[in-house]
Amino acid sequence: MQRFGGIEVTGALDEATLNLTQTPRCSIPDVFPVQSGRRRRNPENIWKKKHISWKIQSYPSDPSLDRETIRALMFYGLKIWSDVSPLHFHEVVGERADIVIGFPTAQHGDSYPFDGTGGMVAHAFLPGEHKMAGSVHFDGEETWSFRSPADRGTDLFAVAVHEFGHALGLSHSASRNSIMRPYYQGPVGDPLQYQLSTYDRTDIERLYGSRESRNYTDLESGIQTSQLPSLPEDPGRGPSVRPGNYGPDRCRTSFDAAAQIRGETFLFKGRFFWRLTHSGHLASLRPARISRFWWGLPGNLNRVDALYERTADHRIVFFTGHQYWLFKDNRLQEGYPRSVTDFGLPAAGIDAAFTWAPSGKTYFFRDGLLWRYDEGERRVDPGYPSASWPWTELPRKIDSALAGNDGAVYFLSGQDCWRYEGGDWVLSAGYPRALGPLWMDCKGTMEGEDVAVETGGPEAGTSVREDGAGEERERCVCGDEARAGAELSPYSNWILTILLASLILLE
Repeated sequence: MQRFGGIEVTGALDEATLNLTQTPRCSIPDVFPVQSGRRRRNPENIWKKKHISWKIQSYPSDPSLDRETIRALMFYGLKIWSDVSPLHFHEVVGERADIVIGFPTAQHGDSYPFDGTGGMVAHAFLPGEHKMAGSVHFDGEETWSFRSPADRGTDLFAVAVHEFGHALGLSHSASRNSIMRPYYQGPVGDPLQYQLSTYDRTDIERLYGSRESRNYTDLESGIQTSQLPSLPEDPGRGPSVRPGNYGPDRCRTSFDAAAQIRGETFLFKGRFFWRLTHSGHLASLRPARISRFWWGLPGNLNRVDALYERTADHRIVFFTGHQYWLFKDNRLQEGYPRSVTDFGLPAAGIDAAFTWAPSGKTYFFRDGLLWRYDEGERRVDPGYPSASWPWTELPRKIDSALAGNDGAVYFLSGQDCWRYEGGDWVLSAGYPRALGPLWMDCKGTMEGEDVAVETGGPEAGTSVREDGAGEERERCVCGDEARAGAELSPYSNWILTILLASLILLE
């Protein structure tokens, strides 16, 4: 582990090694059969043929890159390996392929579940006789990027080259210059110019032999040169962040709007938003620009007043001022924006909104008044607006509201959060609570000491120590995202278990 981590090899569980256990990394084991410090050829884990087919079985459901760009990056990721070996790759459609590429999410049937943005972002299976041989999986919830700065997502091309190396039979490398190093290294440059390191080239040649010419001829590729996939100059359209001071301070701000969308929590402030994954953890400590994710909102939009996801058709409704916009996923539908009076609401707009799936009702708030809207009938219920609210102790000035995955409703006012259990609308014990430590990975302090703070969102409720909340989280090729802190996370304990098991096996 020390060797592959690039730290001094002491053979002891010292401080540097403990720190390494908290570093994001690939979940595939580093230690394979070795000979004189080098990986040796394993005939059971290589392809027995030179012409290898591939196909993309699935794409991300909410992509930051379009399908043609993803397909092109897969093509060039494989081409990197065929340029230095006798292997030839050809794409197939609608039939069985040797290398099957997919973008699944969460549990997807291979015992290696994904965990949302960050952490484990991809994995691949070595060649062989097993049913998953050659499969390459990328986390469909990851913010994939291309030709973008390192802080604008995870570079799909760099990860693809790494994972295709595994799909061809390569294990991890301890060389800092190797694409097969188990730690994500950020973007590797232009796919049309990128070349494997000498170490990687030697390793693939050890498995499959050398290729005398680097020319990728029409006959060998099975595709005319003029038909090679084109790569857009600036395809990155997903959420972006910049280094340095960028956007509001998540730990010291109130929020304009909040909503649950596809089971994830979105919090909006000004022109920016934060996203909490299904597990209730921030996808990034820094915010992304609203206009770069929801295409069709005005470029000069300064804030979102409210939004919610309709339960009937999963359309997303944005409210700002006297207008509202309707989105399918992150694309604006035709005919919008329209006036909020379509809902029977005041022309001046609303302060907050949430939809309650069990009743099919959506609640709108404005200046201490409440509207209850029937989504099926598309009208405001009789007796509304009303100054009478069913949520006791809730201030009449609220900034935003959302229904969580846990069957509760959350109201945000200033920097505090109120939680009401569904049905009877009973205020949960311990609320209101400060929103920063609750959802935003902000440190809680007591007499100068770090204390345990709850970092789950609406559906999580675990407590961990947070000592590095101000730092941007890294992304790894296919490992687990570890929390910064004085105590080891469960993932760190898992890595230590692998380390100790490996030492026993080696002895």
